[in-house]
Amino acid sequence: MQTTIYPWQQMLWQKIRQGSARQHHALLLTGRAGIGKLAWARSLAKVTLCERVDADAVACGTCASCCWFEQNQHPNFRLLTPEALSGTTDHADKDKASSSSEGGDAKSKKKLGQQITITQIRELDNFVYLSAHQDRDRLILIHPAEAMNQAAANALLKKLEEPPPNVVFILVTHDVATLPATIRSRCQQIVMPLPDRQVAQDWLQQQGADHVEVRLAMSGFSPLLAMQFDESWLEQHQTFIRCLSVLDHLAVVGLAEKLQQLELLCIVDWLQKWCFDLMSCRMTGKVRYHLQEEAVIRKIAARINPSSLAFLWRGLTTSRQWARHPLNPRLFIEELLYRYLDSVA
Repeated sequence: MQTTIYPWQQMLWQKIRQGSARQHHALLLTGRAGIGKLAWARSLAKVTLCERVDADAVACGTCASCCWFEQNQHPNFRLLTPEALSGTTDHADKDKASSSSEGGDAKSKKKLGQQITITQIRELDNFVYLSAHQDRDRLILIHPAEAMNQAAANALLKKLEEPPPNVVFILVTHDVATLPATIRSRCQQIVMPLPDRQVAQDWLQQQGADHVEVRLAMSGFSPLLAMQFDESWLEQHQTFIRCLSVLDHLAVVGLAEKLQQLELLCIVDWLQKWCFDLMSCRMTGKVRYHLQEEAVIRKIAARINPSSLAFLWRGLTTSRQWARHPLNPRLFIEELLYRYLDSVA
């Protein structure tokens, strides 16, 4: 179980460990994907459970509690994730609601695999309301919190409204705006810091990454995300951008057919970054994400209507929410591409 504190998180770590946030019954960690929120949350859980925290406010790594945590067997810790991510979780109960009818949890096994369900929240009851091992704090880490469906969010809200004693909830989200306001208001929000460019580049080089500047730009300057790019991802992204570049010959139906196997949020993110660069180039002359495509971006940006592109950008923000629960992935992608063509035509 990764419990790394990355270089760009050190200052926040010391501030939180010395402050009162760790006494709050619910924390909400927010920030873009790929900056180490989950590892930071796990580190916070580990040090809270540690029996011998060192002078630097770091878990000792040798006590019985730390050993249990590293083995994914700590009796006072639970990690809730969607079923699709459960292979990397500890004590995260598998979704057992595929044949139930609770709160819409049984609509689709495919959808359930991407969601945190009401069943998973309800199965926390024994953990939350029974005595803790050695009378120590109990921690529940929910990641990503935006994966909770409506029924699960409502069930969690009841626990946040009447928090059990000595229970700490840690919610991690890449998209805080999609969480219900009632849940946000009952958590202490912690905004996770972005690394500056030099710190991110140094870290990637230490990890042995190649094409550091390109990786960072394409990831939106999220180092952990930049490290995940493999050759297949890079090729798929390049194909997508190449198709967006040939406006007069964009085969929407064919491209949608190829892309429907990818994660839809990834496709929306790709299109958002491309549109951001078009808008930025038109308004300021700068390109942020697609440094190698700057010449093409400048050519397209010169012919677009900024108002139309701004309208598309706002629509893509809404599309991020729909991407988690699409009725038809191929039609969802086709609609995105046709809206893009209308905006840049």
